[in-house]
Amino acid sequence: MGWIVVMNTRLNHMTKNSDPIMKKTKTFLPLLLSFFVLAMFTFQACGGSEDESAISEDIEMELYPDSDLTPFQQVHGIGPITERIEISDDIDQEMVMRGRVIYEQKCEMCHQLDNRRIGPSLGDIVDRRSPEFVMNFILNPGEMVRNHPVGQDLLAEHFTEMQYQNLSIEEARAIYEFLRDYHAGE
Repeated sequence: MGWIVVMNTRLNHMTKNSDPIMKKTKTFLPLLLSFFVLAMFTFQACGGSEDESAISEDIEMELYPDSDLTPFQQVHGIGPITERIEISDDIDQEMVMRGRVIYEQKCEMCHQLDNRRIGPSLGDIVDRRSPEFVMNFILNPGEMVRNHPVGQDLLAEHFTEMQYQNLSIEEARAIYEFLRDYHAGE
């Protein structure tokens, strides 16, 4: 703060008997310097450490604070999948084949892998949503559209509610494996 006083003293000396522009500068410069100092303190106080960001990756944040959904439901959807499922890094080719057949029978009419049709494109869904979210949407589309913000956004965008397909958890998992295999091959 001492340097602001020094600057102000120099400005006082410079503006005695000088023009009106210098008098405006005398008022403006200390305000500008004060703003700069305040901004520096604010930016430094708001910055986070790398340790904080690493910790926050492990915590499921509430994405929709006004929602009645649990933190798990907010991230992973509403439906029969109520906890994280373990998925191997290796793709199960037998499951992919079952998933392809189900996809062609139940999904392909409305969803393409690379382009939007009636519903959204599914080719990159494994990047955009968790396995649990995808499976919950497949298994419980009506409630997802009525009660989940993402489902409501999809309905607003596509003007069509996904129909219930009467699939089992195993069949939904096979569809997810098919989508995962497709995405890995891109």
